[in-house]
Amino acid sequence: MPQAPYAMLAAILALATAPIASAAERQHVLPGAPAPDWRPSLLVREQPPASGDRSHPVLYVHGASFPSALSIMFRFGGRSWADALNDEGYDAFGLDFAGYGGSERYPEMAGPQAGAPLGRAEDAARQIERAVAFIRQETGARTVSIIAHSWGTMPAARFAELHPELVDHLVLFGPILRRDGPRDVEPNAWTLVTNDQQHRRFVKDVPAAHPPVLEEADFPTWAATYLASDPGAADRSPPAVKIPSGPSAEVIDAWSGKLPYAPSRLRVPVMVVRGAWDSSSTPQDAERFLAELPPGLERRFVEIPEGTHLLHLETGRHALYAAVNAFLAGR
Repeated sequence: MPQAPYAMLAAILALATAPIASAAERQHVLPGAPAPDWRPSLLVREQPPASGDRSHPVLYVHGASFPSALSIMFRFGGRSWADALNDEGYDAFGLDFAGYGGSERYPEMAGPQAGAPLGRAEDAARQIERAVAFIRQETGARTVSIIAHSWGTMPAARFAELHPELVDHLVLFGPILRRDGPRDVEPNAWTLVTNDQQHRRFVKDVPAAHPPVLEEADFPTWAATYLASDPGAADRSPPAVKIPSGPSAEVIDAWSGKLPYAPSRLRVPVMVVRGAWDSSSTPQDAERFLAELPPGLERRFVEIPEGTHLLHLETGRHALYAAVNAFLAGR
């Protein structure tokens, strides 16, 4: 399996430490539509480079539990992933899926928890399609590169499968990939997530004797921002963010043999990048996935040492930024 050696990571890491060259964040709302043909309004965040050049857009697609303000746009140690993209001349965008952050909630999220899981990949892929159409119109770019994390790799890959002509590069960070395990019980329509649950999830893969890699100094601000992403969070006891359960249902699907896209039908350059401690996205998962890609398709596999599934919130994030920038630039 092709893999970038640690020496390469050390070399490209220097590219991630340049001064921030970013303009102010902008927020764009893509209008929705009411019932009976309900369509959610969507928030797309944008942080262009200071140069104002918007000709190289990159769209970040978040995972199952927290939106763009807590991922690509959040500054750990004063620097965000969007800043690192800006330093390379990319216009950084982040989409909030329906049910998260600044985007509209599914109407069913106001009702009982019981029900079919909301926010599955097929629906989310249509939301990516809307975001990409907006970005192309807004920037004049013909194609958009996509960086997706965790469950977000499923709708991102599904979109790339359907619209390869619109995708420049596809980065799958900590992707949830196919396994052949037993099927678990399907979740409800939505679920609640507390900051304590998030923190436990963030640190669970770190070896017991190893110092923390999560940026703990910034976690209180992250946690407050997370609760603020859901207007109803503070009214719950304990405070908790309500999120759709479709992503969790699709993790269950994937680990029992079913993906919402076919790796063999991807036609765009693909990168798989993971933290070396990530139990949700293993080297074996990546090896199987990469072997299923079409022969001759450009592909890259990078493993970042001392990182987990939440590498973008950790001390090793600069190596992640640099490795992704190198792939996007064809280095």
